[in-house]
Amino acid sequence: MTVSDRWLLPDGVEDILPPLAGQIESLRRDVMDTCQRWGYQLVIPPLIEYLESLFTGTGHDLELQTFKLTDQLTGRMMGVRADMTPQAARIDAHTLREDGVTRLCYAGHVLHTRPRHMLTGRTPIQAGCELFGSASESADLEVISLMLEALRVAGMPRIHLDLAHVAIYESLIGDAGFDRDTEDRIFDAMARKSVPELDELLGGCAADSAGGRLRELARISGGPEALTEARKVLQGAPDNLIRALDQLERVAAMLARDFPEVGYGFDFCELRGYNYHTGLVFAAYAPGHGDAVAKGGRYDAIGGDFGRARPATGFSLDIRALVSLGQRARKPVRAIWAPVSKDPALASAIASLRLTDTVIQALPDDETDPATRGCDRVLVQQGGQWVVEPIS
Repeated sequence: MTVSDRWLLPDGVEDILPPLAGQIESLRRDVMDTCQRWGYQLVIPPLIEYLESLFTGTGHDLELQTFKLTDQLTGRMMGVRADMTPQAARIDAHTLREDGVTRLCYAGHVLHTRPRHMLTGRTPIQAGCELFGSASESADLEVISLMLEALRVAGMPRIHLDLAHVAIYESLIGDAGFDRDTEDRIFDAMARKSVPELDELLGGCAADSAGGRLRELARISGGPEALTEARKVLQGAPDNLIRALDQLERVAAMLARDFPEVGYGFDFCELRGYNYHTGLVFAAYAPGHGDAVAKGGRYDAIGGDFGRARPATGFSLDIRALVSLGQRARKPVRAIWAPVSKDPALASAIASLRLTDTVIQALPDDETDPATRGCDRVLVQQGGQWVVEPIS
């Protein structure tokens, strides 16, 4: 290994330097403040947990994204979190055990074995909210509305929101009676929106069968007209599928009323995630960015594995990606430069100013130009007093 190799970082891992680091931290604080103003309480889950806890109810995808290591104290296998949603579910079901509705929010690094797509790294800064204890449609609306508000805070100029309902897929795939391997292949093709693969897998199914309806739904996406087409495909289907379409229509109408600047659509292939969603799911997209900038949905099944089954819904987003894509006004950092001096009055003036301003004090061997450190003012001594003056 050469000297230069010692400083190389793994692919998909990066240092975050000024001023980007400050912008990321500013957005993280603003998003968390927004969530807390909506009544969500901050939690800070650990970076590592035992695998059994991290993978509870989440399916195979999350396992593939998780780095694994051995606990030297117990010999048990642990994982570095790749998603914080299961941790929030554990906290609600096992640690807090509150009655009624519990609202939690979080923000922190997660680690992925591979980038989610070519434009992201392996160490996203995930932020999100989870609402436990309510199976109501109002809870789904609240979570989606809060997600859209967080995207407003991030300065996202244009957002398109896709809505879908996992119950439609789950009901049809269950009625179709395929073997497990075929089900897995169909799910994978649906998640990747691969219509040719679905045609190959489902081509032999009658049009009015569960498999035939899945094949046709895979072709449907778009605005309100997509719901109309879906209703034609599901004509004569069980009532629970029609209720799912009705819910999608109601939720979209209410969101359009409250967030008229957002574009809305319906995508019946929207099954991406970690396989733990059970109802209404949603994903927000920004122009020019192929992956969702925020996503979430209902996942009523996870808490049962922690000994307390609770309805739940939530969303997550990547703070790092939002800073790159958003158009937040970036306030330049302006500081006060203080000269080298042992005068106690200067130390007192600096301490007082630092309650509200940034003050950088020169060091004896520092010949830096104050302007290169973002300073637009300087402390000078006048008549025995230290006063702030603009740098000319």
